[in-house]
Amino acid sequence: MAPSSGGLLLVGCGKMGGALLAGWIAGPAAPRPVVIVEPSRESVAPFAGKPGIQCYASAAEVPADWQPDVIVFATKPQVMDAVAPAYRRHAERGALAISVAAGKTIAYFAGHLGGSAAIVRTMPNTPAQVGRGVTVCCANAKVSAAQRGLTEVLLKAVGEVGWVEDEALIDAVTAVSGSGPAYVFLLAECMHRAGVEAGLPDELAAQLARATVAGAGELLHRSAESAATLRQNVTSPNGTTAAALAVLMAPDGLQPLMSRAVAAAQRRSRELAG
Repeated sequence: MAPSSGGLLLVGCGKMGGALLAGWIAGPAAPRPVVIVEPSRESVAPFAGKPGIQCYASAAEVPADWQPDVIVFATKPQVMDAVAPAYRRHAERGALAISVAAGKTIAYFAGHLGGSAAIVRTMPNTPAQVGRGVTVCCANAKVSAAQRGLTEVLLKAVGEVGWVEDEALIDAVTAVSGSGPAYVFLLAECMHRAGVEAGLPDELAAQLARATVAGAGELLHRSAESAATLRQNVTSPNGTTAAALAVLMAPDGLQPLMSRAVAAAQRRSRELAG
């Protein structure tokens, strides 16, 4: 049965698309109907058959007389050239287009969806999979205040939301928060390895590193204090933490290393965006 007009069209139901969909289903303001276009049966299996959700393997299968309020593009960037043009008809009839595809600009989508398309480019990150993501958005001039509000409702289902008016800042956002979870995971890896080098059994070192990074992140999340204040709170003068921080906060320590890493990611984001 064809869905009634309105609702949401999700193009791609991989890790990020699936995380978004799970958040929408669990939230109080779930869009209905939700139509998923995803060729992988395995990806849509957790959602198939749920009330208000319909799944199709391709855009050609979506009922021609159905008009969504919003299209969320969550496919991999490298296949977007083949995917996006099929949804131009929806965009030209007023559907908001939201992209979570890294590196694809507003101008890129306007080229595929038409010059009148309302487009929001976003950069989410993988903690969205556990409802703790952060997504930064940038809208073109065609996006109405109501559509901005709809974007926030949809993305807050998986975490925090911020906005930038200058699309060029999305490259910096990508470098800090989009790639940022990998930096934190690397920190846990390094702490694990350092623990083994200090004499701890491998399994215990891994447990300590994992629990410490996760616990510190949760404390930072819950606390109203800044990261700097929390760091100071756990640092006794002339103690063990102070000895370690003297290394990490040295002129050649963690800050200049992190700054170079973020700059490298920002440059690469610009290259990928063309």
